[in-house]
Amino acid sequence: MSTGYQIKDQQALHYLTIQVVDWIDVFTRKAYRDIVIDSLQFCQKHKGLQIFGYVIMSNHIHLIANSPQGELSNTVRDFKKFTAKNIIESITNDNESRQDWMLNCKVSPHC
Repeated sequence: MSTGYQIKDQQALHYLTIQVVDWIDVFTRKAYRDIVIDSLQFCQKHKGLQIFGYVIMSNHIHLIANSPQGELSNTVRDFKKFTAKNIIESITNDNESRQDWMLNCKVSPHC
């Protein structure tokens, strides 16, 4: 069960913050920001997500969105799962200098 906030009105406009595990600065690289943008565009096109504004910070995303045709919770869940999978795959397969640190970081002062 989620420990965060629950979306009660699935069709209402919501301000969402999606953070990276351990607050790792993933989005300092354009390739990872592009994955986020591609995922958001997919959700708009195929899942009915309406985006009114967003900003990608170094380790989290702010999003103002709703999903009048569907379940916003399900869309956010799918977005996070798909995006995380693709970013991890990109970190693993590309020449990422911070690969070991990014994939093995646990909550600690060194993350």
